[in-house]
Amino acid sequence: MSHKHESLLRSIFDGPVSGNVHWREIESMLTHLGARLEPHHGASFRVELNGVEGFLHRPHNSNTCNKQELRHVRDYLIAAGVDLSQRHVE
Repeated sequence: MSHKHESLLRSIFDGPVSGNVHWREIESMLTHLGARLEPHHGASFRVELNGVEGFLHRPHNSNTCNKQELRHVRDYLIAAGVDLSQRHVE
């Protein structure tokens, strides 16, 4: 995993959630983890990772995710079995 993706993943899982993450960075990290992202309705995306389906919303009126959107990403990653301790920089 690239240092940038690992750093983003760590920031999502550790401590207080930052409110300064761009949606395209989330998309890139999810794709790198093996997720399939498909546009759904409006700003909604259907995401499938490790056989777990979920729906995430891209930010409205901004490219930057708010804290609530990042909490949803974290909750989805946990449900999909992503474990921060298993991720290492390649």
